[in-house]
Amino acid sequence: MAMAQGTPENGVANGHSHHHVAFWRDERKRGLAAQLVVILAILAFGWYLIANLLANQERLGIPLGLDFLENVAGFQLSFAVLPVTLESPIGRLLVVGGLNTLVAAFFSAIIATFVGLLIGIMRLSHNWLISRIAATYIEIIRNIPLLLQLVFWYGGVLVTLPRPRDSLSAFDLVYLNIKGLFMPRPVPEPGAGIVLIAFVAAIGIAIGVARWARQRQMATGQQFATVPVNFAIVIGLPTFAYLLLGRPIAWDVPQPGAFNFTGGVTILPEMTALIIGLGLSTAAYVAEIVRSGINSVSHGQTEAALALGLKPRWCMRLVILPQALRVMIPPMISQYLNVVKNSTLAGFIGYPDLFSIIGTSQNQTGRAVECVMILMLFYLSVSLIISVIMNWYNKRVMLVER
Repeated sequence: MAMAQGTPENGVANGHSHHHVAFWRDERKRGLAAQLVVILAILAFGWYLIANLLANQERLGIPLGLDFLENVAGFQLSFAVLPVTLESPIGRLLVVGGLNTLVAAFFSAIIATFVGLLIGIMRLSHNWLISRIAATYIEIIRNIPLLLQLVFWYGGVLVTLPRPRDSLSAFDLVYLNIKGLFMPRPVPEPGAGIVLIAFVAAIGIAIGVARWARQRQMATGQQFATVPVNFAIVIGLPTFAYLLLGRPIAWDVPQPGAFNFTGGVTILPEMTALIIGLGLSTAAYVAEIVRSGINSVSHGQTEAALALGLKPRWCMRLVILPQALRVMIPPMISQYLNVVKNSTLAGFIGYPDLFSIIGTSQNQTGRAVECVMILMLFYLSVSLIISVIMNWYNKRVMLVER
């Protein structure tokens, strides 16, 4: 009787019934149908929003387009990476605003990285005072809104600088006062391109030396003075080319005027406040990432390194930090993205970033939709580029499993 249940006829019958399971009982088909319904609902909602937008724009007599970017802006910027005038088109000012944003975010990210690394290591110090100082810094910075920190640096610290007539001077080349930092501006002359090529070549040579030194150390265990040698290469080669070609780069040195300095390069207090405030604020979060990354490395690694005779600073540099990077990089990506996005607060202290320029352009032209779309596209593109670069680096430092 038991064998009768496995007859071919019954097996065929069972298989035949298995291929005709009702649609609502097939979990895979139900899942696909649910996904299709969700996708169609999203597309329908998006189509409704676009149709509603086009209808409203047509009713207001404002067609969608980017032709307004060719209109004369009619307003000036307090700081611009590229030269602009009152006659410059809106499109050029938006490009300058984007560059202003990237410049401030770049230097803020550098400050955040190095200060955060230092504070994170201090946080783990066995010295009670150093550890408490780092912990106090982290807690204070993380619990004060970023906007208040920017206002503090701009309205509380930089306003204490002297007036132009009492400027702080360094070798009569660099001047610092309440209106900004004034430095010599390089003026290229014939032959300056060769100096630039020498500088790029020096960087390439330094990278090659660093790779050779690392391979040599991995093969023989012998260390090489990479930092001083590369520093000498990067500084020495361009300097030699500069002197050999008869100094093909002139310098426009700031000159005292009636009310301020003229000539040279000016770094405004607004830019300084933004870079310092944004960099030091992000450094508090970076410090916690560094602390958690170092703590993730087994203490046995430290003990083994010290047992081999490595000094504590070499142990941290050669053993602990390279392993901690694998834990630190993913959350660091979010912090670099936050630096770019938090730079939108620059307008509150008068720094002309893209966000503030977009707001002025929108008020002048009434093209709110286009301006917001440009702003969203810019920050989305920058964020995706940062993510791609950092994820590529993250894959490089990941452990390769055997």
